[in-house]
Amino acid sequence: MQPPSPPYQGGIKNLVIVESPTKARTISRFLGPGYKVESSYGHIRDLPQKKLGVDTRNDFAPLYVIPDKAKNQVRKLKMMAKEAKEIYLATDEDREGEAISWHLVHALNLKNKITKRIAFHEITRQAILSAIKNPRPINQDLVDAQQARRVLDRLVGYKLSPFLWRKVSRGLSAGRVQSVAVRLICEREKEIQKFKPEEYWSMEALLCGNQEAKEFKASLIKRDGKSIPKLGIKSKEEAEKIQNDLKNAAYKIIKIEKKETAKYAKPAFTTATLQQEAAGRLGFSAKNTMRLAQQLYEGVKLGKNKAQGLITYMRTDSTNMAQKALAEIRTLIKNQYGPEYLPEKAQIYKTKSRLAQEAHEAIRPTEAEITPSQAAPYLDPQQLKLYALIWNRAIACQMLAAKIDATAIDITAGDYLFRANGSIIRFDGYLKVYPSKIQENILPPLSQNEILKLVKLLPEQHFTEALPRFNEASLVRALEKNGIGRPSTYASIISTIQDRGYVEKQDKKFQPKEIGMIVNDLLTAHFPKVVDINFTAKIEEEFDEIANNKKEWVPVIREFYDPFIKNLKAKEMEISKKEITEEATNKKCKKCGKPMVVKLGRFGKFLACTGYPDCKSTEPLGRDKALAEELGAVKCEKCGKPMAIRHGRFGPFLACTGYPDCKNIKNIEKKVGVACPKCETGEIVEKRSKRGRTFFACNQYPKCEFALWSKPTGAKCEKCGSLLVFGKENTEVCSNKECGKN
Repeated sequence: MQPPSPPYQGGIKNLVIVESPTKARTISRFLGPGYKVESSYGHIRDLPQKKLGVDTRNDFAPLYVIPDKAKNQVRKLKMMAKEAKEIYLATDEDREGEAISWHLVHALNLKNKITKRIAFHEITRQAILSAIKNPRPINQDLVDAQQARRVLDRLVGYKLSPFLWRKVSRGLSAGRVQSVAVRLICEREKEIQKFKPEEYWSMEALLCGNQEAKEFKASLIKRDGKSIPKLGIKSKEEAEKIQNDLKNAAYKIIKIEKKETAKYAKPAFTTATLQQEAAGRLGFSAKNTMRLAQQLYEGVKLGKNKAQGLITYMRTDSTNMAQKALAEIRTLIKNQYGPEYLPEKAQIYKTKSRLAQEAHEAIRPTEAEITPSQAAPYLDPQQLKLYALIWNRAIACQMLAAKIDATAIDITAGDYLFRANGSIIRFDGYLKVYPSKIQENILPPLSQNEILKLVKLLPEQHFTEALPRFNEASLVRALEKNGIGRPSTYASIISTIQDRGYVEKQDKKFQPKEIGMIVNDLLTAHFPKVVDINFTAKIEEEFDEIANNKKEWVPVIREFYDPFIKNLKAKEMEISKKEITEEATNKKCKKCGKPMVVKLGRFGKFLACTGYPDCKSTEPLGRDKALAEELGAVKCEKCGKPMAIRHGRFGPFLACTGYPDCKNIKNIEKKVGVACPKCETGEIVEKRSKRGRTFFACNQYPKCEFALWSKPTGAKCEKCGSLLVFGKENTEVCSNKECGKN
C-alpha cells in the first residue's frame, strides 16, 4: 500500500514520472534542482476488478478505471503536470512500461507538446542524462501488444473461472498461461505414475598400474567388439557371468588417447537464465530472484553521496552487452586477473530465444568496477548473493575458455573392453570467476601395452528412473523452451499456480494437488486450445507481431475469442457437475445411515453424506485420510470435541468440530523422523517462515531454537557429528558451515 501523498508545493519546471519510489529517489540524485522526480506507484489505470471490463461487442474495447489506491497519487500528479513546463515519462522500456506511460498520458490529460517519453536500460547518471537529451514518442505498437495480452487474459479468466465454479468447486480460477503451466506439471506427474523401473547392472574394474600403486577405475564398455548400451546388462545373473569370464583375464592397455578440450563460458544472463541459475545455485524462487533484481536495478545507496542502479534492466531476452560495458569488463579482467585471461576480441553471443523482443542488453553490472566485495557493505545477504552471481557471470563471459586435458585409456580383458577416463584442468580460464561442477579425475602414470593388476571387480545394480518432477529452474526452462508466457511473467506464473492451490512444493519439487489434476483433465478434454502448449506459444508469437507492427491486436483477440465463447456455451449445457464431482460408493453414513458419495472440494476428494443439508457428515479421503490415520483421534483441549482436518492457505490444519462455538485450531506437524540433536527431547518438523520459505526446526520451540534451512537426512557427519542435510541433486552435506564436508 502506497503512503499518503505529502502536500504539493508547486514551482516545477521539469516533471519526471517513474513507476517506483525507489527508482524516483535514485534518479533524483542525478538531476538538478530544476527537476522533480515523482512515482506513479505502478499502474494508475487498469481493468475493473469486479466486472469483465471488456466490451466484446465493440472490438473488445477495454474499460479502464483508476483503482482506489491510485486516486490520491493521480490527483497529485495532475496538479504537478498542470504547472510543469516539460514532462518526462521515464517508465521501463518494455511493453508494461510503455503501457504505464500511455495510461499516464490519458489519466493525467497530458499535452503532447510538453510530454516526452524517455527510456534507459540502466539507472546511472550517464544513462539518465543521455535519455533526457534523446526523447522519443510513445511506441503504440508496444502498448497494443500489452493491451492485447491484458484483454485476452481477462476474457479467459473471467469467462472460464465462473464455469469452474459451477462445474467443479467455488473459488477455483483459470488463467490462459497459468493453466498451461499446470498442465506441464500434471503431465509430468502422470508420466511418473505410469513409469515402471527396469533393472540394469554396470561393471567397473578397480585396477592398479606397475609404475604407481594408486588405484583407478575403468568401466566396461564393449563385449566381443560390440558396445554395451546402458541397459545392456539386465540381471544379476548376467553380471555374475561377466565376473566369471573375467576371473583369469589379463588386463592390458591397448590405447592411450590424450586431447585438449575447451570449455567456454555461457553468455551474461537473460531473465530466464538468471531465474534458472539463481534457483540452482542459490536456492532462490523465481519470484524472490525478480524482487531482488528489481531492487538492484532501481538503485542502492553506496556511501553518503553515491546512489545508482547496480545492474541493467532485469527483464530481457538479449545476450548483448554495450561496447562501453565490454571495454570496462575487458580492462577489469586484464588488471585484476592478468592478460592471460583476456581474449584478443570481445566475446559476442547470439540470442537463442525464438521469442526475443525489445533491444535490451543482457543483465550485467552497470559498472564493472563495483565488485561484489565493494558492494557488500551496502547490500543485504540475499541482494549480495544475486549481485555476485550477475557480476561473476558477466565478467566470466568475456574471459578465455578453460582448457582441460582429457585422457581415455582402453583396456582389454579377454573378450571385454574397459575404458578409464581422466581429466586435468590445465588452465582455469573463466572458471576462476564462475566455477562449475567440473571435477578433475587424475589418472596415475600409465603406458601403452602395460599389464595391469586387477584389485577388484565392482558390479552394481541400478534401476531406471522416471523423469524428475519440475523444480524452479527446470520449470522456468520448460516455460521458455515451449514459448509459454514471457520471461518477465515466469515468476508470477509460478506463484499463481501455487496460490490457487493447483500445485504445491514438496522437497523443492512441484507436485500437482488432486484438484489441480481434476481441473487440468477437465480443461484438456473440453477446452483443448486454452491449455494447448503449441497454441499458447502461437499466441505469444502473435503478441510479438503486434509489438513489431506486423499485426493488429483486435483480429488476434477475435480469432481466439469467437470459437472459445461458442465452445464455452456448449460445454455449459453438456457438462454436469455431478459427473465431475460426485462418485457413488457402497459406504453408509455413520450418523444417519444414508449412502455416502465421493465429492470434490477445493482441496481434493472427500466422502459426504447424501442426506446433506440435514446431515453434514463428511470423512477424509486420499492424503487427508492417511493424515487422519497418522494423527489418530485428536480431541480439542478447550472443549473436548473431536478435531477435524481443514485446509488453509498454507496447507492442512486441525480445527475444532465445535465451530463456531469453539474456534480452536492447531498446526499439523510435518515430522521428518529425526530427533533434535540440541535438546534431544524434541523432533525436527517442517515449518514455513513469514516469507513462505520452508525450513526445519525443533517442535519444542521456544524452549529449543534449533533450526535448519535444509531437510536433515537423519545421519550425522563423521567428521564433526552435526546433522547431515540434503544438498543439491540429493547429495548429503554437513549442516555445520565450519565443517569441511560440504
